[in-house]
Amino acid sequence: MELSGNRRQVTGIALVAVVVVAGVLLSPKFLIEQVKHVKQTPLLAGGLFLAVYLVRPMFAWPTTVVAVAVGYVYGPVVGFPAALCGTVMSAYLPFVAARYFRVDSGIFGRLGDSGERFFDTTGDLRGMIASRLFPVPSDAVSAAAGLSNVSDGSFLLGTAIGEVPWMVVAVLAGSSLDTLSLDGIEDNWMLIAAAALGGILLLAGPAYRAYTDDQ
Repeated sequence: MELSGNRRQVTGIALVAVVVVAGVLLSPKFLIEQVKHVKQTPLLAGGLFLAVYLVRPMFAWPTTVVAVAVGYVYGPVVGFPAALCGTVMSAYLPFVAARYFRVDSGIFGRLGDSGERFFDTTGDLRGMIASRLFPVPSDAVSAAAGLSNVSDGSFLLGTAIGEVPWMVVAVLAGSSLDTLSLDGIEDNWMLIAAAALGGILLLAGPAYRAYTDDQ
């Protein structure tokens, strides 16, 4: 059993290394160039976006990048639900993978124990919503939740709620563009500050209770 756990950890670490390398070698600009070619064919664009959401975790592309492209093609009415559903589906893949590689020892075991303490304090749903509001890489949050044994329901619902402000801004930005570009999307400091503040407020109550319990 221990050997099997060690193999899973080695495989998981190798997978993380592959994702990092792939993210460096293949930038989101590749996606942007393809979207420009299919903008006038919504069905073809839908197939492209489905494929992109399925492989996105392998390249560590930010979810907002894809959402901007979705908004550019479909506009806000269709683009927002499409981007939100695609983001939740895409986030679920590293969550499931991390849960598979979760073991009781080694680096994944320590990360899982730390995550479990966090979610025990906040509750699975509240912790997931707050984690999504903070401006941290989506796939890192998904992996941490998988290692922490967060329930599927709390993960999916918390991800959907927490990603709403990011998707709204990204889709609206994409729908307003005449020429698809990502300039300024990830430097929107007002959105980053507001979302982070929301995450802090969600965690304030559980953090205070945990503090008073320790006194």
